[in-house]
Amino acid sequence: MHLIHRSKYYALYQAEANRCFYVDFGQKQVRMSFCQLLALRQKVLSIAIEDHFDSDLNKHGFELLQLCNKEHLFILNTLEILDLKQLVDRCFVQLGIASDIEMVSV
Repeated sequence: MHLIHRSKYYALYQAEANRCFYVDFGQKQVRMSFCQLLALRQKVLSIAIEDHFDSDLNKHGFELLQLCNKEHLFILNTLEILDLKQLVDRCFVQLGIASDIEMVSV
């Protein structure tokens, strides 16, 4: 397996022989096809992180993430969500599928 990107909490590997990806969540490794990796990206990008800072919208500061047709369930806190967003962004840049765009705040 080839390491694509490692963040503080997670790592993404590519297994070229099996033509799949492995996301290491620390406690568990999840095998994903490319389509499932795209679905993970869509789910992670759709999480409104600003809701984690408003106690009326997200009282406990946790997010439920279901992967691979509800085969895997993860409960992530705010820091883990931010780290997962970074991992997904970086892995697609390193795979050459997305461009590296820096956010500039005015």
